[in-house]
Amino acid sequence: MAPTPPTDAELNVLIRARLAALGIDLDQLSPGTTPDPETGSPGRDSVLASLRSFVRGTVAGLAAYQLPAAGNTDPRLAAALSQQRVPILYPATSTEWRK
Repeated sequence: MAPTPPTDAELNVLIRARLAALGIDLDQLSPGTTPDPETGSPGRDSVLASLRSFVRGTVAGLAAYQLPAAGNTDPRLAAALSQQRVPILYPATSTEWRK
């Protein structure tokens, strides 16, 4: 059974929570879709619509991305190998602070 996509209300809760964690309050924007005449900032509903579109169209693609594996890699191992740490040019500088 395929998962059901989230509703607009569910995405609004997710978006507001993520923005609140960053200290951004969408309630500071003017309600509706018309821009504020003084500042030109977009309306709250148009911002939420834009962010819902972004989440639906971009996040799933980013989450499904896997780093390419060598051509002779077993396909069953390719997903696990894509989770390996990226090699660091100067490992000493990143390991010294962990001591």
